[in-house]
Amino acid sequence: MLNLDGKVVLISGTAGGQGRAAALQFAAVGARVLGCDVKAAEAQETVDMVRKAGGTMESFHPVDVSAPEVAKSWIDKAVETWGTIDVLYNNAGQMRAKGPFAETSMEDWNLTLQYELTMPFVCSRAAWPHFVRQHQGLIINTGSISAHVELMPLRSCAHGATKAGLLGLTRMLAAEGAVHGIRAISLSPGVVRSPATARFWSGEDPQQTAVGEALLRKIPLGRAASCEEIASVAVFLASPMATYINGTDILVDGGLLGVAHHPYVPAG
Repeated sequence: MLNLDGKVVLISGTAGGQGRAAALQFAAVGARVLGCDVKAAEAQETVDMVRKAGGTMESFHPVDVSAPEVAKSWIDKAVETWGTIDVLYNNAGQMRAKGPFAETSMEDWNLTLQYELTMPFVCSRAAWPHFVRQHQGLIINTGSISAHVELMPLRSCAHGATKAGLLGLTRMLAAEGAVHGIRAISLSPGVVRSPATARFWSGEDPQQTAVGEALLRKIPLGRAASCEEIASVAVFLASPMATYINGTDILVDGGLLGVAHHPYVPAG
C-alpha cells in the first residue's frame, strides 16, 4: 500500500467530485491535506468525511484562489500549520464556455481562462518559493483529454485551449524546477462520472443522455471513469514509486486517445 505519512498535500476544489475523492485518498495513506473551495458547506463536508475516516484535513473556504493574494494566503496557511508543503494539486477548474467556436462569448472565454489556466499559474507561483527553499516539491496540474482531441459532440474551444496551455505550463515548470528539486506533472482525465457530468447519466434529459452515450462509444473500456480512479493516480504520482515521472502528461482516459482516430465501438 502507498504510504504518504506526514506529507503535506494542498488540493484545490475539494467541495466534491475529483477534489473530494483526492482529499479522502491522500488522507487515507497518511497525508495531511489542506483543501479549498468557493463552496463552503460542501468543502466542510469533505473535511468532516476525511476526519470521520481517521484522516487529517483542514480547509480554506469559501475562497477563490484564482486571485493571487488569496492563493498566497492559502499556501501560507499550510506552511504556518504544518511547516512545509510537499504536493500542490491544482485540481479546481470551471468549464464555462460550451458549444461551437462561433458562439463562444468573450465573457465565457475569459472566465474559462481564469479558472483553468490562470488559477493553477497563481497557485504554483505562490508555492514556488517554498518549494525552492525546501529543495523539493511536486505540482500536479489537472489537464484534460480535451487538450489532445475534441470530444464531439461535447464542444468547448476555450476548455481545450486552456488545458493545452496548462500542459505547456506544466512542461515549463518541470524544466525550470528540476534544478530546485521541483517536479511538475499534468494528469489528464477523459470522461469522468462526477457532479459536473451528472446530466449525461441521470436520464432526465434525452438530449443530454444522447451526448453521454456518444461519449461512452468513444471509449474502448465502454464506461466513464469514477472520481476515485482519477484520484488514485494522483496519489501514485505523489508517492515514492513515481519520483522519476516529470514534465509529462498522464492520460487516464480508458484508451480514448489511443483510438481517437480509429472507428471503435466497445463490445456490448
